Amino acid sequence: MGKTSKAFIAKDDYLDLIRRFPLRPIRSDADNAEAIAVLEELGVRADADGLSDGEKNYMDALNQLIGVYENKHHPLPRKSSPLEVLKFLMDQHGMNTTDLGELLGSGRGQASKILNGKRELSKANIRVLADRFKVSAALFL
Repeated sequence: MGKTSKAFIAKDDYLDLIRRFPLRPIRSDADNAEAIAVLEELGVRADADGLSDGEKNYMDALNQLIGVYENKHHPLPRKSSPLEVLKFLMDQHGMNTTDLGELLGSGRGQASKILNGKRELSKANIRVLADRFKVSAALFL
């Protein structure tokens, strides 16, 4: 066995995640919601204390499966403005104005201004949103 195989066997976290939510095509909104919950949990841990290589690999694969399902069943509206894209993504992820304010670190008031079109997204906001929703930053430009 090579280095990767030994390291992979030494950590059970990947297999624990597979047992919790197997990597397979997502076929329903309920499965998608469960997959997003697992992905968000890993995302929080990635920001806090980091993830093992197995957890990172699982997270990448799960993110792709979610993307395939959402692109097929909940595609982004064509020719959408950055604000429409943001609102759509927030809806798909069950986020409200307070959640957006916390994510952007700007508070509910600033998030409300963004959602009402009274304030533009900054470059820093766009980076955070693209990372959070795992989409291209170009959607917010």
